[in-house]
Amino acid sequence: MTELIIEQFERSIELPGPAAVTSLQSALEDLGAVFISENGGGVGVRLKFSRTETKRISRLEGEGGIVASDEVP
Repeated sequence: MTELIIEQFERSIELPGPAAVTSLQSALEDLGAVFISENGGGVGVRLKFSRTETKRISRLEGEGGIVASDEVP
């Protein structure tokens, strides 16, 4: 059922109702998503990382490699 709600939303077929949005948000939060409210910079979603994970990511990002734009069209 959840997959159908998401597919219909992504294909601009139907907007999910308030109960479905609450259910989806709760499920995503259980999986580690953090929903960011309007704070002057805009609303958004990010993954929640522990301090250890953040240090590992920072170390990996500083190792070099292929440079590319982060801009998503």
